[in-house]
Amino acid sequence: MNLENYLPILLFILVGIAVGVIPQVLGRILGPYRPEAHKAEPYECGFEAFEDARMKFDVRYYLIAILFILFDLETAFFFPWGAAMRELGLNGFLVMFAFIVEFGVGFWFIWKKGALDWE
Repeated sequence: MNLENYLPILLFILVGIAVGVIPQVLGRILGPYRPEAHKAEPYECGFEAFEDARMKFDVRYYLIAILFILFDLETAFFFPWGAAMRELGLNGFLVMFAFIVEFGVGFWFIWKKGALDWE
């Protein structure tokens, strides 16, 4: 077993820890310390802090979250398609064009239904 094979993994772990810890330490050392009461209050997704855990949330909050996840996942298909577009040829282009049209129609539909309005 050769330990030189594990050196890149060890460096990756050390750099990852350094990237996570050094900014926090620098922020603690160099940042101003001005505590205020409203900074210590909990903030929960745009809602005022509340006591009752059974408080009803507006359905629109969940609708926006689901739509964000849906369209975020759909746009993730664009990156591999763009990288492999030359290898896919005309057939790959036409299939992705149909996907983009379907994507646009879906976005237009939810926009016209008012699913993106927060009022």
